[in-house]
Amino acid sequence: MKSLESAGILEKLREFCLSMPEAIEHIDGFGHNTFKINGKSFVISGENENGFSLSFKSDRETQEILLQKEHFYKTPYIGRYGWVSIQKPAEEDWEELKDLLQEAYLRAAPKRLVKEWNELHKR
Repeated sequence: MKSLESAGILEKLREFCLSMPEAIEHIDGFGHNTFKINGKSFVISGENENGFSLSFKSDRETQEILLQKEHFYKTPYIGRYGWVSIQKPAEEDWEELKDLLQEAYLRAAPKRLVKEWNELHKR
């Protein structure tokens, strides 16, 4: 990470993502911090000249809704699969992001973990 701000955002993201059962962090070949469950990515983060960004898996309906908001955009290359990105998420974005990241996790998780999660959280 290039900046202290980005390092702080990454730490918050890491803490949240790794709190989910069996989630792991992997640094990919591009230097992105990728959070996975059962070998499937559900969040990818990195930093470029515009600052910290994170991308997450969503369904197409959620993607379309989020793309109407100013700070979300379709993730390059993988956006056609429902991925959405946000650049430099602000503090006020985190409550919404937590819900979206949790949904991304559940999309990638195996059925047994989704079932356990739903039983624990009474979704």
